[in-house]
Amino acid sequence: MKKIKILSLCILLFTVSCKEEKQKAPKVTSKIVEFDKNAGIVNNTNSPHVKLKSIDIGDCRWTKGFWADKWKTAEEVMIPHMGTILKGDIGHGYNNFKIAAGLKEGDFKGFSWHDGDFYKWMESSLYLYGVSKNEAIIQELDEIIEVIAKAQQDDGYLSTRAIIQDKVEPFTNRRYHELYNSGHLLTAACIHNRVTGKRNFLDIAIKHANYLYDLFVPITDKLKRFGFNQTQIMGLVELYRSTKDKRYLELAEQFINLRGTYEIIDDEMTKGYPIGDMVQERVPFREETEAVGHAVLALYYYAGAADVYAETGEKELLDALDRLWDNVTNKKMYVTGAVGQTHYGRSSRLDKIEEGFIDEYMMPNMTAYNETCANICNSMFNYRMLTLSGDSKHGDIMELVLHNSGLSGISLEGKDYYYSNPLRKIDGALDYEKMNVEFPKRQSYLECFCCPPNLVRTIAKSPGWAYSKSTNGVAVNLYGGNELETTLLDGSSIKLEQESNYPWDGAVNITIKECKSEPFEILLRIPAWAKGSSISVNGKAIDNIVAGSFAKIEQTWKAGDVISLEMPMEVKFVEGHPRIEEVRNQVAIKRGPVVYCIESADVPKNTDIFDVYVSTHKDLKANFRPDFLGGVTTVDGEVLIRKDNGEGMYQEVDQPKFESYQTKLIPYFAWSNRGEGEMTVFMPVVWN
Repeated sequence: MKKIKILSLCILLFTVSCKEEKQKAPKVTSKIVEFDKNAGIVNNTNSPHVKLKSIDIGDCRWTKGFWADKWKTAEEVMIPHMGTILKGDIGHGYNNFKIAAGLKEGDFKGFSWHDGDFYKWMESSLYLYGVSKNEAIIQELDEIIEVIAKAQQDDGYLSTRAIIQDKVEPFTNRRYHELYNSGHLLTAACIHNRVTGKRNFLDIAIKHANYLYDLFVPITDKLKRFGFNQTQIMGLVELYRSTKDKRYLELAEQFINLRGTYEIIDDEMTKGYPIGDMVQERVPFREETEAVGHAVLALYYYAGAADVYAETGEKELLDALDRLWDNVTNKKMYVTGAVGQTHYGRSSRLDKIEEGFIDEYMMPNMTAYNETCANICNSMFNYRMLTLSGDSKHGDIMELVLHNSGLSGISLEGKDYYYSNPLRKIDGALDYEKMNVEFPKRQSYLECFCCPPNLVRTIAKSPGWAYSKSTNGVAVNLYGGNELETTLLDGSSIKLEQESNYPWDGAVNITIKECKSEPFEILLRIPAWAKGSSISVNGKAIDNIVAGSFAKIEQTWKAGDVISLEMPMEVKFVEGHPRIEEVRNQVAIKRGPVVYCIESADVPKNTDIFDVYVSTHKDLKANFRPDFLGGVTTVDGEVLIRKDNGEGMYQEVDQPKFESYQTKLIPYFAWSNRGEGEMTVFMPVVWN
């Protein structure tokens, strides 16, 4: 009898222990979610205030050409290599989760937002799976999700720094960027659910979002200044779209509404991180007229507000978004689509800022900061604005970033990274030893690792940006060899094949492979630079093609119909606004969506890049080089090398002396792939 009692006690203790362990680590399940079955990246299919709806992940795949090559590099090199880094001791991202889960001994390493960077890499892998259906990707991610589930606290909290370091209490100081980690967790979990149908990751996200709702609603004075790194707004809206739980949309909107409603002072919640315009908290969003502060925080904020507008339709939100878009694009954006002019500076309202926006038209080239994340965020914001408005100008900016300041953050091989993306580099002009994220050449690892996974996830999800669904048809947002197989909003099937060597060639052919018998529309984005474009259907010309708009072709289609688009690809000079003092009397070279630069490797040895001029009477011609820099079109022709420069800060000058030199300009995104050297986008011009 005594033995039976002891045995019963042991069983009871074991049962309690198992229950406690189960509470600590929720059981990972693979059952199918009975939520929204649409699978867009930004899943706006049922959003009532969107003009262009998302296609599902996997509906489009790049097949040949520029983006097919980039996507293949992402699949075979960029994302697997990054996974090796983040799962190893250098990146330490996975280690942090294992330590937080009690599966490994050690200390937290990395910046406080490193969890978010790891989630971005996971999200990148999911976009690959959405196209390739490589089950090995999901097998690996599900093992990681098991660890993340064990790291999550009983109440739903999940940020490994605070879990590992006992001295760090949750939500005691916003410099720990906990909500940044939250946003990327929620987004990655939604994407995982959309491409797999599983809810193991989604369950973690729901538990965490419920924790956030209970923490922040109703808001307290202690917490009202926390929502400054706004990825959580996008993540909450996506979770609302997946689950239809209105609490998540309510919380997303609250994070917008709180800005500018409290006194801007330093306190225990803000200690160690700049306040005011740096984090867009001085002016309420709906009243803001200027892009200020940290460029990544700002553009995530705007993208999140666009997501909220898509659900609520509040006009004040859209009016503010339009104002801010205009301010960024027409007064603070570089010719490459890059944003965030400086590393350190002040806002127009005299707040200290870092990594962000300064005064209008103040656009340094050599010290241009242009964080890769900020550039990518600019494309994310413009993609959302494109879907809200149906205005092609947003597609133009999205495309500009993708072909220039987005790609410049990674080497052609796919293993080395830039954090900042200047438009000019001069040997000896900057002391890189005193800088923390500016480097003379790309780095194999960045201690602040937010940009690399942001860049590769953008390449991985680019097929999902290529098309949208209109009310009764499909819109072509991006050009390049691809195949589209999707359903229109009425449920009918459509298959298209796009053939093009864009951006090196302006010819695009789109063949209808399958479609409904009733009339529908196909919208083609005609970039603002593509004046003189022509369109024909089965050889018959279409009239009224206007650059800077969508060309609408509505008719009855059949399999075998071919749409042919011809966009002129002249080499063009681009000058800056007269108030951009740094580029007065200088021009950049642009062909199609691609901005060009010149490097030391392409001028005589010991030539200062400052001494390279362009002349308007020298012909510049495009030349596709399949075996150069991964296959690019260069701009070939003569430049002028100035030979009479003196020394000193100021000097007398007569007519300068020049020598002609035959050379080539390369796409800006491909610079710094041939060793160290100087580079410039803008060059002085000699008008003839």
